[in-house]
Amino acid sequence: MSERRKPPRKAVALHYSGRNAPRVTASGVGQVAERILEIAREHDVPVHEDALLTAALSQVPLGDEIPENLYVAVAEVLAFVYFLSGRTPYRSEK
Repeated sequence: MSERRKPPRKAVALHYSGRNAPRVTASGVGQVAERILEIAREHDVPVHEDALLTAALSQVPLGDEIPENLYVAVAEVLAFVYFLSGRTPYRSEK
């Protein structure tokens, strides 16, 4: 029997200013993905794990807005992040 190797970890970082669509600000696999996650933890940025969404977002070029077909999925993640931080769309400051 052969051992199954886990695929390398992927990570994507988004920036959302509240205007326009979120933009991909970082994307990587393996060690780069681990560094993206490490930086997120260092800055208390919430991390949401979703392999399918990450795979889709990793296809978006750096600096580009996310495509319309990912709006709903990303909006759900943003709503989760807002909830965790106690913010609302109308009161984005802590």
